[in-house]
Amino acid sequence: MRMIQTKDLVFDYQQRDEEGKVIGTHRAINEVDIDIYKGQFIGILGHNGSGKSTLAKHMNALLVPSGGTMWVDGKDTKDEDQLWDVRQAAGMVFQNPDNQIIGTVVEEDVGFGPENLGVPTADIWKRVEDSLKSVGMLEYRSHSPNKLSGGQKQRVAIAGVMAMRPKCIVLDEPTAMLDPNGRKEVLSAVEELREKEQVTVILITHYMEEVIGADKIFVMDQGNIVMEGTPGEIFGQVDKLKEYRLDVPQVTRLADKLKKRGLDIPDGILSIEELVDEICQLN
Repeated sequence: MRMIQTKDLVFDYQQRDEEGKVIGTHRAINEVDIDIYKGQFIGILGHNGSGKSTLAKHMNALLVPSGGTMWVDGKDTKDEDQLWDVRQAAGMVFQNPDNQIIGTVVEEDVGFGPENLGVPTADIWKRVEDSLKSVGMLEYRSHSPNKLSGGQKQRVAIAGVMAMRPKCIVLDEPTAMLDPNGRKEVLSAVEELREKEQVTVILITHYMEEVIGADKIFVMDQGNIVMEGTPGEIFGQVDKLKEYRLDVPQVTRLADKLKKRGLDIPDGILSIEELVDEICQLN
């Protein structure tokens, strides 16, 4: 069953002069068609300005199409009567957790969303506890968010979204401001949520290693979907990815260089273990 679907999706940003008059438009999304099914882990890749963050904002109806249609859990995001349902179905986690965390205590911040949904108080605290436990932050429930690390803050932001019980969580470059340890913390929390809660996960990133385990990857360039497939299918096309100013995981790049040097190994190597196994089979 589809969680996210688009048909001929178009979005144009309006360009205005100093007086606020429209003097032109910039097309950020150009007739995009995608299908994302419930429970999938989807990666969306693209260089800065490719349109991936604009696409993400359509999934929570923060933006609505200039043309075409976006459906979230079967609901048209242009239908104002369904706006509340769309935003309950798809939760957003942004790049900077400081822009998303508003409470002075971790548990109060996580409970803010359910409270605004009208969830009974007893259920709110149950959701807070469950969500913090699911991202490994329960022991910090009484802490101030200001005293947490970047990775911990981002996990609290994810818990705040999960407490609203969305069917889909959209993460727009959630690790861009984090160090390697912070990135690992956040990705582990997201993977655990997906396994336990069967939530659809859509991860927008420019770190290739973060989507190795995805069910499917979409690559965007200049507002278009230019590649789509499994991680193996996408990362097996090293030279094509370079055309779109994208890199590949280090082990995939190494495998590609070895292959070009004459080793008989397949395209799309995604892990060190996989590469070692292929090399061992050559002997």
